[in-house]
Amino acid sequence: MSLKWIDSLEIALALAERFPQQDPRQVRFTDLHQWVCELPEFDDDPAHSNEAILEAIILAWLGELDEE
Repeated sequence: MSLKWIDSLEIALALAERFPQQDPRQVRFTDLHQWVCELPEFDDDPAHSNEAILEAIILAWLGELDEE
């Protein structure tokens, strides 16, 4: 399965698995962008992200932590 920028929940799950000790509230957007682009499943144009997309990923990641 390939991930696109619109797949915020799936990206958040992949990041939570890859960075289990990371607090998403402490992640800079520049780092988040890089981490998403480095995900093996990620297959989208890096230039297509924006602040709203990165914010949605952070919120989904936080939502996953709240469920644990």
